Amino acid sequence: MSRKPWELAFTAEPVEVASLRRIMRLHLGIWGLHDITDEAQLCVSELVSNVITHVGHGTPATLAVSLRGTHLRIEVHDPDTRALPVLRDTSTGDCEDGRGMALVDAIADRWGVLLRPDRKITWCELATKLTTPTGHVDAPGVVRAEALLRLYAAAAHSPRGTAAGVLASAVADETVIAVITDFLHWLQAHGRDTDDMLDRAQMRFEAEHVALQRGL
Repeated sequence: MSRKPWELAFTAEPVEVASLRRIMRLHLGIWGLHDITDEAQLCVSELVSNVITHVGHGTPATLAVSLRGTHLRIEVHDPDTRALPVLRDTSTGDCEDGRGMALVDAIADRWGVLLRPDRKITWCELATKLTTPTGHVDAPGVVRAEALLRLYAAAAHSPRGTAAGVLASAVADETVIAVITDFLHWLQAHGRDTDDMLDRAQMRFEAEHVALQRGL
């Protein structure tokens, strides 16, 4: 799967936060990274809120998202190189300022600030379960589905009559259900809409069933 970096310009206003969270969820779904969606959305909220609070409402900013190895990197760019994010001890409950970056620090694997001549970049990185930047999530159901795909491809090109045997009815039913479940895991990990795939499979099954009945 190609997971190309993307960025989006926005105006630092509270009303924009919900939209940016939705966009992040959409992109992570396409990338098959559903398992870190909540953490990524929270990081976006806090990084953007930090700009709103400490740089100012209406500040032109940019959200940039990419993969660094198998880590998801989230950046927020703003033009103020003086207002640097501060991580403060909020354990006493008396300090509201800096609480957002404390949340980012608790959730992200790492975070930091880069200064450029014309802008500041506040970034954080979240670990994913990807095996490679273009690979799939390393989850049990996905791994099993990959193995099934290889076996299915090999069987499709093998001579007829080489099946290993027939399973008992009850065992066969449970095996088929397990296979379908694993393929749904595989589809989701590769950014596919599982409901859409199920609908398409049902339509194809019905069309082939009708064709068989008509002797086509």
